[in-house]
Amino acid sequence: MTAMPRYVPSSTRIKGARWQRSSYSNGMNNCVETTTLDSAPLTGLCAVRDSKNTAGPALLFSPGPWETFLTCLR
Repeated sequence: MTAMPRYVPSSTRIKGARWQRSSYSNGMNNCVETTTLDSAPLTGLCAVRDSKNTAGPALLFSPGPWETFLTCLR
């Protein structure tokens, strides 16, 4: 069994992703964007990238820890 990747070196490698910017963003690209992945082997993972560097890396989270993180922020 291999470990799931923790990041993607360039978010441009995530084809067909529909990135969503935080509703708290003021339009100056100073936020993060997220997407839920739907292609194997990353199906169901949440990808997070810096909106200032949309071609840069994306961190990957499984649904449980991502929801816990969001709950703690609230």
